[in-house]
Amino acid sequence: MIKKQFPLTISIYLDILMNVKPDNYFKALADETRLRLINLLSHYELNVNEIVEILNMGQSRISRHLKILTDHLLLTLRRDGLWSFYSASREGPGSKFIESTRYFFKDEDIFLADLSAAKRVIEKRSKETTRFFDSIAEDWQQLKSEIFGDFKLNEYILNQIPVSQTVVDLGCGTGDLLVDLKKVSDRVIGVDKSPKMLEEARKRFLKKKSDIDLRIGEIEHLPLGNREADLAIINMVLHHLPSPLVSFKEVNRILNSNSQFIIVDFLKHRFENLRLKYGDRWLGFSEPEIREWLNKTGFSIKKVDYFNLKKGLKGIMICSKKKRNQI
Repeated sequence: MIKKQFPLTISIYLDILMNVKPDNYFKALADETRLRLINLLSHYELNVNEIVEILNMGQSRISRHLKILTDHLLLTLRRDGLWSFYSASREGPGSKFIESTRYFFKDEDIFLADLSAAKRVIEKRSKETTRFFDSIAEDWQQLKSEIFGDFKLNEYILNQIPVSQTVVDLGCGTGDLLVDLKKVSDRVIGVDKSPKMLEEARKRFLKKKSDIDLRIGEIEHLPLGNREADLAIINMVLHHLPSPLVSFKEVNRILNSNSQFIIVDFLKHRFENLRLKYGDRWLGFSEPEIREWLNKTGFSIKKVDYFNLKKGLKGIMICSKKKRNQI
């Protein structure tokens, strides 16, 4: 009852005092490097190598400071196979403490320089991913068969799709799913960030004289207008994205109210070689992870299904719907 009488910032500190000793937080931030890490990881989720590159410091030094911040619940550590990813805490008193101090970082040159460096690293990573898919575009079907074998993934997806007006395939690659989507929709849009992948798709559709709309762009910044699509599919692409949550927010923007969003990807696994061979950032996903992201971005889950692939891998398909009260 007392907390409701105080403004937000005071309420935050009261919450901290009720849960943990505040001096622990201040001690954890009593170092310039740790302040820089908090500022950086409040904006991005990064692995240790990326942080080392951005801050231009030794890995052992960075790791020591990351541990201190993680131990004090100011950072969240996400382990994905052999890789570790860090971000600022989004929940709990640690998150509230960070939020109450963020205004200190806004105009300081060193913090702004770190964010600029992070942007360059992320842009470089994005270009490397694009070059990777450009390089394998002509062999993509063969590479896919190594994992999917005889499993008819397109047919499997198509069975979940109602007749729609405008369907968008996010990360369409060479466009093999787009051909089937045309059977159940009036208009089909394919989006991919790889020019070579889209070139292969255009070759495919030139032979068929198809009117499928191909657009170059990133899923985090889709080349579609607000509420332009009635159904969106992200098929075996999510594990390449740095932030599924950001991508889901963008999907929400381009979908009409009550439209469907279908996600198909790997179930959580431990095959590190997929990072090297296919450029994967995530080693698959658990159902609770995807469920949480959907819930936070305005979707409700309608159906969850699982399927077997080659090499001991399993897949997950989640059919969701944009909530009616979403704009």
